[in-house]
Amino acid sequence: MYELFQKQKAYIHEFYQRIDVQQAQRFLDCCLNVKGLIVLMGVGKSGIIAEKVAMTLASTGTRAVHLSPTNFLHGDLGILTKDDLVIFLSRSGETEELLGLVPFIRRKSVRLAALVSNPNSRIAQCADDFVYLPVEKELCPFDLAPTTSTVVQLLFGDALAMAIMQAKSITLQEYALNHPAGAIGKKISLTVEELMFKEEKVPLSSIEKKLVDVLDDLTEKKCGCLIVVGERGEFQGIFTDGDLRRSLQAYGPEILQKPIGQLMTKSGITIPKGILAWEALKIMQKDPKRWISVLPVLEEQKVVGVLRMHDIIQAGIS
Repeated sequence: MYELFQKQKAYIHEFYQRIDVQQAQRFLDCCLNVKGLIVLMGVGKSGIIAEKVAMTLASTGTRAVHLSPTNFLHGDLGILTKDDLVIFLSRSGETEELLGLVPFIRRKSVRLAALVSNPNSRIAQCADDFVYLPVEKELCPFDLAPTTSTVVQLLFGDALAMAIMQAKSITLQEYALNHPAGAIGKKISLTVEELMFKEEKVPLSSIEKKLVDVLDDLTEKKCGCLIVVGERGEFQGIFTDGDLRRSLQAYGPEILQKPIGQLMTKSGITIPKGILAWEALKIMQKDPKRWISVLPVLEEQKVVGVLRMHDIIQAGIS
């Protein structure tokens, strides 16, 4: 396996060394000027890559679909308009199934582009735009099974999708609209407000209260902390389970009669309620040696909730 990894690494490096960046930029500009659909097609393994690239484009804000060349001649041709762009993926650039579609694409006055690994091929010559994807050799010992060629098709397709996404300035909110479910959807849509403890579930204490008077809240509300607030609910500090242990070690049982204001941590980290839970988790895990398990949630400096790392992870965000 090691030898194959080294060969694969060398072949991919060769691709990056020889790819014509100016040609790729022209291809990007061609895609950015499309007013309608981008339709990707390929045969065999290239067809599978074409489908994946189409899905990536669609999920990142570009109107794109994959069509089977066979189905194209049996009705799918009707989807095309003069505002669309068809992209062929072919290692050889001589795929007969694709070449057979060219006259019908031309009759619809649709632009044709191609990703090929043979710049002198018939597909490259008949396309309005093409990018030469250099392939030194397939990883296959017979240089036959599509391996390196499909990798470089995918590399270029993914880079193209990201370049279009950047050029269109797609926002995280726009991206979220296309991913309402799954782990990605949760990461980019679930907010702190949706996961935090709020109202009577928040363990609050005033500065002057003695520890003995608030121990019940510390235990029963299961947040692992007390949020210390002022008269108007503004954040003053936090007293955690860890603070309790450290205080017991330092003062012994007499801490029960001490006011929370003397025991709390005044410089506690807080978060606004409107940020994403994913962002809150990154804050909690910023210091790998000392993760924060609970955060006070504020709105206009007033405490409105408390967020636990446990609840973020339970929601499927990690």
